[in-house]
Amino acid sequence: MSTNNQDNKKSADFLKHGSILAMASLIVRFIGMAYRIPMSNILGEEGNGIYAVAFDIYDILLIVSSYSLPLALSKIISAQNIKREYKNIGKTFRLALLFAVVSGGVFGILLFVFAGWIEKNIYPDYAGVHIPLRVLAPTIFIVALLGVFRGFFQGKKTMVPTAVSQVLEQVVNAIVSVSAAYLFIQWNIDSLDKSAWGAAGGTLGTCLGAFSALLLVVFVYYIYRPVQRKLERRDRGRRLYSTSHIYRILFLTILPIILSQTVYQISGLVDYYLFGDIMGGRGMDPVTIKSMVGVYSSKYRVLTSVPIAISTSIASSMIPSAVAAFTEKDTVQLKNNILSGIKFNMIIAFPCAMGYTVLGQSIVRLLFPSSNYVLGGHLMLAGSAAVVFYAISNVTGSALQSIDRMHTPVIHSAVSLGLHVILVVCLLKFTGLGIYVLIIGNVTFPIVVSILNLLALRRYIPSLRLKPLKTFFVPLSASLWMSIAVVLVYTLSDKLFSSFLGGYMTNAVSVILALFTAVIVYFVVFLKLRGMTKEEMFDFPMGRRLYLMAVRLKLMK
Repeated sequence: MSTNNQDNKKSADFLKHGSILAMASLIVRFIGMAYRIPMSNILGEEGNGIYAVAFDIYDILLIVSSYSLPLALSKIISAQNIKREYKNIGKTFRLALLFAVVSGGVFGILLFVFAGWIEKNIYPDYAGVHIPLRVLAPTIFIVALLGVFRGFFQGKKTMVPTAVSQVLEQVVNAIVSVSAAYLFIQWNIDSLDKSAWGAAGGTLGTCLGAFSALLLVVFVYYIYRPVQRKLERRDRGRRLYSTSHIYRILFLTILPIILSQTVYQISGLVDYYLFGDIMGGRGMDPVTIKSMVGVYSSKYRVLTSVPIAISTSIASSMIPSAVAAFTEKDTVQLKNNILSGIKFNMIIAFPCAMGYTVLGQSIVRLLFPSSNYVLGGHLMLAGSAAVVFYAISNVTGSALQSIDRMHTPVIHSAVSLGLHVILVVCLLKFTGLGIYVLIIGNVTFPIVVSILNLLALRRYIPSLRLKPLKTFFVPLSASLWMSIAVVLVYTLSDKLFSSFLGGYMTNAVSVILALFTAVIVYFVVFLKLRGMTKEEMFDFPMGRRLYLMAVRLKLMK
């Protein structure tokens, strides 16, 4: 087999792994949206605001304690797997599991104990937030263990356990969150903290969902364990790493990821704090503050998180293959992985961003009819571009991590956060933009990170050359044509059905028809502009069927 064919096969393997996680993330996010609709309506804007703040606090502690474990462990095990160091893989896994027990347990206990202090001293404008925080406390321990098993399988380039466990986790999360949110509110209907109890019900689903996923991956590992033990017995290598050496590698790998993710995640908490503090000082009452944050978090951030989650999955799945190429000094394959990751992300990010721009308010109205869908729609219109830049920052950050430039994305995120805070403070204090300031900050943050990451990649991999035409301009052009078609179809449908359907049903039918049109038009125009080769299409989910359909329609040869 020629070198080019080998490189193509490796790129195909990477994209197939990415496709598995991307499809899982897409399913997970759709389930997430589906359950957030009734849960959002149950909680109300005030409850959604409390839920958002509690979840962001939980996310910070999760990142510090264990969120980086899957990514770090997959990187370490992938490098060991390339060298066939199976004994070291087993020892690394066991030590990572011990680390997860300690770190997850300690931070879970700390969150439970100090939940009241956090509310009183840091977020006094979000009364009752200590209740959902205490429900989330044991989740930190569960997710820590879950991350080790997921990182082990991803390092082995097996994405299926992670993907299936993610779907199971979200299904359980959806069922429990909606049910518990409703029941907790009913049980505390006369309490001043009923909104907080509703938010606690929503977080209970997160806990039980993670626990169900943990049971699944433990079961899969139990089945796979004889294979791992057999590989360890066959490993005749004399280089068995010491416990201190493995922990040093683990910490050196985890720390930059923790710092990078913390800087990114803390931007949301900083925004909530600044918005509450500054707008409260300007006379906005606490209920309005929580309601505004509730609209921002439960509509804008939930909807934009769908394509962003897909880009995160592609970036995560890229790391083992990129690490393998970097370890083997295969520069050609490393570049192919990075370029494929960026292109795959842009194919998804551009149409999503354009779709949110032209259909944002209609989608919010369809999904959240009983709440402030007008403001939610305006936020979608103003901030949809963030989808593209988060996709770029995610994949370029993972590329830098895979070539052992772990600190670089951290520095870039810290620089962006500093600029972000200055911008948000100035706009909140000296303008009347209100909640739109958070949108501006959410868009500018990934723009700065993306630019700095791309410049760094060019510096560390001089031969890396992006292909702007097919990577950026083709999906953008196809998205623009798609947007024109969407506006026309939605407008005509709205006028046609408004005479005999109610307002909500007219909007629902128009949105569905417009989205169906969007998929067709984007698919046709993108292929007409030759944005994808036959080999690249095969790497997509159901790629062969899509290719045969494109050939029949004379869109490809």
